[in-house]
Amino acid sequence: MPDAGAAAARRASLRKDRSVGLLFAAVLAAWIAVARAMGGMDGGPGTPLGSFPAFLASWVLMLAAMMLPAELRFTLVFARLNRDDAPGAGGGRVPAFLAGYACVWTLYGVLAWGLDALLRALAPGFLAWTAHGPTAAGLVVVAAGLFQFSRWKQACLTHCVSPFGFFTRHWHAGLAGAARLGVTHGLYCLGCCWALMAVMFAVGVMSLYWMCLLGLVMFIEKLTPAGLRLAPVIGAALIALGIWIAVDPASVPGLTLPGAGFQHRH
Repeated sequence: MPDAGAAAARRASLRKDRSVGLLFAAVLAAWIAVARAMGGMDGGPGTPLGSFPAFLASWVLMLAAMMLPAELRFTLVFARLNRDDAPGAGGGRVPAFLAGYACVWTLYGVLAWGLDALLRALAPGFLAWTAHGPTAAGLVVVAAGLFQFSRWKQACLTHCVSPFGFFTRHWHAGLAGAARLGVTHGLYCLGCCWALMAVMFAVGVMSLYWMCLLGLVMFIEKLTPAGLRLAPVIGAALIALGIWIAVDPASVPGLTLPGAGFQHRH
């Protein structure tokens, strides 16, 4: 039945187009929501993460804004690989894939919130900006830069820049398989970018400036042919930035000094 086959192909294509359109809409909505929620809220390094429910809501919005653009190619490839599904089958696979991916990064945020709460409870004054704050923030950024040179970074980034290679090696069918693929890809992405996201906590988790800059770095790493070669270059830049923050934070462009007012910039 050629007509039935063509109709099924058209329906699968429509599902793919709808999924991609929803992804673009989600990214746009996330950036608008983040800009409205975080505008003028940058307290600089050591910004309190607030209550867990409020942080979790903000974190999910940040994930959608920062990470989904870099995942567009994976989502397009995954949708294309499912375009020949039988009528009525697999309509929720792209959302399931993205949900699995988001679960991994949400867990990262939960752990980060817990670690922040633990540090504030055990040593409330040690990391204060007037004590060792600049050194601590600088060391986190330097550590993220050093990670860019590691084999772990290169191995995980290799998986993140090759959608067809990833799906060939890890493919699982069905709705549950799509969620499992999302989790697997999320783990590789986490292995690749966890240190870059840690920089966000070091320089100001409520900063739109650093959020845009780090999101752009991750986008370039994953979506440009030179991503693997750029990783060490980005690492060197982060090391220099970390030293700069530790030595003379007041001169770092875009860095808000704690206590200087949310809108203060250098």
